Amino acid sequence: MRLLDELRILGANVDEGLNRFMGNAALYERMLAKLPDMMSKIAINDGFEAEDVNDLIEKTHSIKGVTGNLSLTPLYEAYTKIVDLLRMGNVEEANRIYLEVLPVQEEILARIRNCQ
Repeated sequence: MRLLDELRILGANVDEGLNRFMGNAALYERMLAKLPDMMSKIAINDGFEAEDVNDLIEKTHSIKGVTGNLSLTPLYEAYTKIVDLLRMGNVEEANRIYLEVLPVQEEILARIRNCQ
């Protein structure tokens, strides 16, 4: 199965993403291919335990932006909630949302890695 079909099954709005890249599937897939590396560089796994909430907000906001531009809807929606909760000071609830989306995120990243 092709990557874009797999991402559709996982809830990504691939058609919107392709539209954002002017229908250029090769370019869209190249940008998707950069996501796993980017996510590992700004990993937030233990960020919820850290004292610097502003750093955590910055990282999650970056992930929100990238996943939104790539139309990875489940991730974008989760990170939108996480950013909002962090800005309200609700770190515990933000962490809960993060833990809920983590399996979906890992599945999406695995599919992208497998297609490289």
